[in-house]
Amino acid sequence: MGKLKKFLHNVMSEMRKTSWPKGKELTKYTVVVVSTVIFMAIFFVLVDLGISKLFRWYLDL
Repeated sequence: MGKLKKFLHNVMSEMRKTSWPKGKELTKYTVVVVSTVIFMAIFFVLVDLGISKLFRWYLDL
């Protein structure tokens, strides 16, 4: 049990040293992440549709 207590103490000590983003930074980072995820999702949907169409065209020959 002593190791667990020391581990948790070390975790709390390191968490105090962490610099957390401010509100505006957090909002900016969130917008960047969400827009990147949406862009990548649309990109892969379009690539998937294109490859599917290409395979269907090839199999119809």
